[in-house]
Order: sequence, then structure tokens, then C-alpha cells
Amino acid sequence: MGQIALPLAPGGAGAASRIVVGNANRTALEAMTAAHAWPFRTAVLLGPARSGKSLIARWFTENGAGEAIDDADRMDETALFHRWNRAQESGTPLLLTASLDQGEWRIALPDLASRLGAALHLRIGAPDDAMLAELIALHAELRGLPLSPDAAAYLVPRMERTHIGAERLVAAIDRLSLERKAAPGPAIWREALEELMGPSEPRLL
Repeated sequence: MGQIALPLAPGGAGAASRIVVGNANRTALEAMTAAHAWPFRTAVLLGPARSGKSLIARWFTENGAGEAIDDADRMDETALFHRWNRAQESGTPLLLTASLDQGEWRIALPDLASRLGAALHLRIGAPDDAMLAELIALHAELRGLPLSPDAAAYLVPRMERTHIGAERLVAAIDRLSLERKAAPGPAIWREALEELMGPSEPRLL
């Protein structure tokens, strides 16, 4: 568990230059180091919103590991098939990212579907408690938000258990802290949780 700095271009900041490594993404990150061993040197990285897919794709290209197409599921399928063919011709590893927010990626073009069906499929899953705590700490640090060491112990069991949930929770705590002109303590943590999840959420009791 921990945060790794990725060697991105100058000018990147905040969450664009770091990613938390944990149970949800460790297998996918380890696979990035063996791109030439991927089937047809192609991998499809699937994951929910704000889970680090774009960051991994940027690292993959800027580290010289190969080419990456972020949000490949939004690309014209014929154009994507041509990109896959060019990568095959040049022997360049190709990483494609796709979102799971609208369900599984369904490809209509038969030739593309068969090629990508044979690729390595990687998935970013749901973060566990340790990773959620790391995500909270990272987003708080990026905002310059002082959170006490016991914040994660209170927040993690009660929060939405997703990458984007951690980001939204820290943003709400930060905003409420500024509005109240008060340090972010338990009262603000609870208010942020109630705002995002509803006051009747059983986990808040």
C-alpha cells in the first residue's frame, strides 16, 4: 500500500502526478511492466470513474512502455481498429482504457471485438479499507486540508466505498470547513457524510 510518483511531464499537479497503489489496482499496475508479454501486445484496462485509468495511460506512454488510448470505448470503432492494426504492424504495445460506469464495454464491430477479446483484460476494482484511507489522505493533502490521524478510522466505515466517493467526501469536508471557518473535525466529517449519503444512511448511526 502507498502512493507512487509517476514520471509525468512537467506541469502536472495534484492527482495528475500520483496514484494510490492498493488492492484495487495492484495487479493492473504490475502488468504495465510486462507489456511485450501481453497477448498481441494489447491490454484493455477497465475501471470506474476517477480510479486512475487516465493516469496509468499517461504513465504508460510517457514512460516509453507503448501507446495508450484513453477512453477507447468512446472512440469510433473503425478508427480504433485501424489504430490497433498500426500498433500490430509496428510491434508497439497498446493500452486501451474504458469505463465501467455504463456497464461492460460492448463492441459492435466484429473484427475489433475479436481482436480485443483476445487481449489481456485488466480491471480496477473497489478499494478496500486501507486503500480508501490512503485515497482520503491523498485528496486531503492535495487540497491542503488538515485531517487528524483518526479521520480515516471514522470516515472509511461510513463512506461510499469507491474511488470517486473518497474524492467527493474530501471535497465536501474541505468546502464545509471553509464555510464554517472551522477545522475539519468530527462534526464536519459527519455533516459531509450526511450531505453525500443522506442522514438516514444506517452506517452513519
